[in-house]
Amino acid sequence: MAKVVREELIKRLADGKFISGQVLAAETGVSRTAISKHIKVLTEMGLDIFSVQGKGYKLANPIQLLEQSVISQLLREHGAKNIVEVHNLIDSTNSYLMRRLPNNVTHGQVCIAEYQSSGRGRRGKQWISPFGSHLYLSMYWHLEQGLSAAMGISIVIGLAVSDVLKSEYDLDVQLKWPNDIYIQGKKLAGILVELEGQSVGPGNCVVGLGLNLNMPQLSASLIDQPWIDLQQAVNAPIDRNILAANLIATISKRLEQHHKFGLSPMLADWQRQDFFINKAVRLVTGENETRGICRGINASGALLLEVDGKQKPIYGGEVSLRSA
Repeated sequence: MAKVVREELIKRLADGKFISGQVLAAETGVSRTAISKHIKVLTEMGLDIFSVQGKGYKLANPIQLLEQSVISQLLREHGAKNIVEVHNLIDSTNSYLMRRLPNNVTHGQVCIAEYQSSGRGRRGKQWISPFGSHLYLSMYWHLEQGLSAAMGISIVIGLAVSDVLKSEYDLDVQLKWPNDIYIQGKKLAGILVELEGQSVGPGNCVVGLGLNLNMPQLSASLIDQPWIDLQQAVNAPIDRNILAANLIATISKRLEQHHKFGLSPMLADWQRQDFFINKAVRLVTGENETRGICRGINASGALLLEVDGKQKPIYGGEVSLRSA
């Protein structure tokens, strides 16, 4: 019941106009006290709502809600056949698709959310997910050739996001191995790849993307690293539905390319945008640290780390790559 009421409040407030608590109570069938409590929860979720006595509640700025029908239509125009679900409130888009494996999800299916209560990044980190401010998107990809076919998939997703940002906004981004997307030396987006299956036979992969669009001030205070959002880099309104559709279509194309030809045809694209290429870096694994020179990646998506004049491939896992 609470979820239904909150979703209705969000719809009524989205246009940025005042609406009285009495009207909201009447339309949702709850008391004005309950409305006040729900508004408080929505504020904690990242919505900037203020109240004025005699006028009611109002969003500081209007928000464009994601619309499943609009995104699906745009995908058809791209020639893409992905099934798309849009959720207002969810724990995690990746978790949602992982729970549906293996029989309740189709190849290329996408889950997008306005808000994640338990958004996740790599190495168990929380992904700050304020309502309606960013894109939280996950896609299921069936691995016919087994889990080994997932090697390098985070590289593929990074390149797909770069493709879209270049074509739509003429932005040049930097890609940081294995899963981060940067603009102006600050983090714009992160990628989470999760696998399910046995060592032999087909496997399942869920790839998640969190992309900062318009960071609320309260949420920004919770982030412990330099960040940037797309709105800071683009001097025009960003249509979230169009961006979501473009990302889904382009990610699908890049994944198909990877399935047919592997990572080799994409290496040059990556090297041009590699954030650390030929720079001194630190590779941190738990309490251990290795220093060397980043020499790009190989055809398996492994980092090539040069230590004492010799290159060795690093295949991901619980590692962090940082500047030296």
